[in-house]
Amino acid sequence: PQTEDHSSRILHRKSKSFLPKMMSADMDAVDAENQVELEEKTRLINQVLELQHTLEDLSARVDAVKEENLKLKSENQVLGQYIENLMSASSVFQTTDTKSKRK
Repeated sequence: PQTEDHSSRILHRKSKSFLPKMMSADMDAVDAENQVELEEKTRLINQVLELQHTLEDLSARVDAVKEENLKLKSENQVLGQYIENLMSASSVFQTTDTKSKRK
C-alpha cells in the first residue's frame, strides 16, 4: 500500500508540474482565439460604421435630388405658362379661319 501511495504522490506531483504548462498552452490558444475574434468584431464594427456613413450620404443626396426636382418642376410650370401666354398673344400662333379670309 505504501508503494501505491508513494507512486500516486509522484504521479500527482508530475501532473501538477505538467498542468501549468498545459494551462499555459491552452491559455495561449484561448488568447489567440480571442484576439482573432476581437479583430473580426472590430473589422465588422468598422464595416458597419462605414456602411452607416454611406447610407447617410446617399440619403442626403436623395433629399437634395428631390429638392432640385421640385424646383425644376416649378420652373417648368412657370416657363410652360409663359410660353402659353406668348403663343396666345401672338397672331402667328392664332388659329385661322380660312373660309372667312376667302370671302
